[in-house]
Order: sequence, then C-alpha cells, then structure tokens
Amino acid sequence: MQSIHETNQRPLYTPEQRKRRDASVWTLVQGVLAPVQFFVFLLSLGLVLRYLASGEGQDLALTSVVVKTFALYVIMLTGCIWEKVVFDCYLFAPAFYWEDLFSMLVLAFHTAYLVALFTGGLSTQGLMYLALAAYATYVVNAAQFILKLRAARLGQTRQTAAGHSKVAA
Repeated sequence: MQSIHETNQRPLYTPEQRKRRDASVWTLVQGVLAPVQFFVFLLSLGLVLRYLASGEGQDLALTSVVVKTFALYVIMLTGCIWEKVVFDCYLFAPAFYWEDLFSMLVLAFHTAYLVALFTGGLSTQGLMYLALAAYATYVVNAAQFILKLRAARLGQTRQTAAGHSKVAA
C-alpha cells in the first residue's frame, strides 16, 4: 500500500500522456483560453461590484456575467476534448478528478444565473449575488488547477534533475 507521500509523488502524466499533451493543439487552446477567461472574470467582477456599490451599469453588469458564463462553457468544452486526447476520457480522469468535480459546481452556479436571468427568477440584486457566488466557486476551481499544474511542473523538474544526476553518476 502506498503512503500519502508516495501517492503525492506520482507524476500527473505518464510518459505517453505527456507526449499526447505536448502534441495536442488543445493544450495551446487551454493555455490561451484560461487567461482570457480570467480577464473576462476580472472585468465582470468589477462591473458587478460597481453595480452593487452604486446601482450604475446594470445592463453592462448583467451582460458581463453572460459573457463570463459563455467563456466558462467554451473552456469546459475544450477542456473535455483536451482531457479525452490526453487521458482518453472526457471528464473525471483520475489526475484531474477533484478539479473536474468542483468544475461541475462552478457550472451549476453559472447556469443557475442564466436560468434566473432568462426566467426572471431573481431580482437584479439577487442575480448579482448569485454571480458573486458563481465567481467564488470559479476562483476556488482556478486555484485548484493552478496548484495542480504547478505541482506537476515541480515534479517534472525534480524528475528531470534526478535523471540528469543518474546520467552523471
């Protein structure tokens, strides 16, 4: 049985998965979409907070959340394709299970916003608070992915260094 330390040392990608990741156009797509989505999030967050603080810019704030939600759907769809290429499953690959699971909560909040907006189910202020809840889940999920990919990069650096020291010996 593996210890927690040994489990945490397991590489994020097998050598074959790393090759597929590096060769896939979807890796570049994800690399471009992630910061674009984050910029849209920051802009929308500012507009939502401005509306809540001053009551100004209602339509712009409401629309910005729709644009942010669309960006989320695009990155989730392309992320599923990337996961299929790299791990041979569209979602819940063991390497990204918890991130994918939390992504479902992020999608649920953003979709609830759209449903409430288009059905008139919430007041404008209620929509803004729902958007903030959706954005809070998005920030947690983005942090999950950043930490996972950073740990993978550090692990790859350690593996490369270990390989070089074996060759030198």
